[in-house]
Amino acid sequence: MTAIQERDGIVRVTIRAKPRASRSRVLGVREGALEVAIAAPPVDGAANAELIRTLSKAFGVGRSSLSIASGKGGKTKIVAIEGLTEAELREKLS
Repeated sequence: MTAIQERDGIVRVTIRAKPRASRSRVLGVREGALEVAIAAPPVDGAANAELIRTLSKAFGVGRSSLSIASGKGGKTKIVAIEGLTEAELREKLS
């Protein structure tokens, strides 16, 4: 499935962002990463902010529970999620 790791109560998931989509939504798993369409351009952090909003809705957690651990400037990112276990995340993705 996806590259999901849980350590010290924080789940990290590999995300492949697709900016400038018609609408923001989780597309599914492909090549070991969760693909997410983002309806914002990758300018001035707009795509990263929209990514956090989209994942917050999809995973049912507050935006403050999500952060981009690495890859802020690229399409492939590691997102850290607090308040959700690896099992809960896998259930939401299936």
